[in-house]
Amino acid sequence: MPVAQPRQEYHDGPLRVLIHGRVQGVGFRESMIYEAMRLGARGWVRNRTDTTVEAVFDGNPTARASLLAWARRGPDGARVTEVEVRAANAAEIASIGAQFTRLPTARV
Repeated sequence: MPVAQPRQEYHDGPLRVLIHGRVQGVGFRESMIYEAMRLGARGWVRNRTDTTVEAVFDGNPTARASLLAWARRGPDGARVTEVEVRAANAAEIASIGAQFTRLPTARV
């Protein structure tokens, strides 16, 4: 079975995504950590007080595209309605560690 090619809208390099919908209380963060580790991506994920989930991540182009595709659907129980994607800024890039981790909830 052929592997789907990533859409060209993806930026080269680290990404910052903001995921909207029913994405809190459904295991989104833990599932994303598992998926990122499986793909070999590095970065972080956290809930935000506005009910969205935010993530910053990097990895090889296939890992980035695959993790972004996963974020567009999420785990069972999630209902993703929108994913905002942009290139990560310098501060966000500096926050990426050697693994994929969960950060505390951000107050927004």
